[in-house]
Amino acid sequence: MATRGNDRQTREQRERARAYQARLELHQRQGRRRTRDNAIALVVGLVVILGAVGAQTAYFVAGPGTPEPLPTSTPGQSAPATDAPATPAPDATESTAP
Repeated sequence: MATRGNDRQTREQRERARAYQARLELHQRQGRRRTRDNAIALVVGLVVILGAVGAQTAYFVAGPGTPEPLPTSTPGQSAPATDAPATPAPDATESTAP
């Protein structure tokens, strides 16, 4: 009878050891998966941020968001000379004071 009790104890110990080993492997797999998922999320996040920055840059540098250039005169080109002033000079009888 002592042998049966010993066999039963041995079998229970083997079962507990197997279950413990399975839990350890599961825990390790979950840790590796979380690390991998975090790395993937980091890369995807960086790609999204860089894409947004690139899109904004392209929009404001080359797209419809570019500022319109102001017309400027070049040194070789001058405005035509006119004899009349742009605004008429006030007469002596006209007063600007109230």
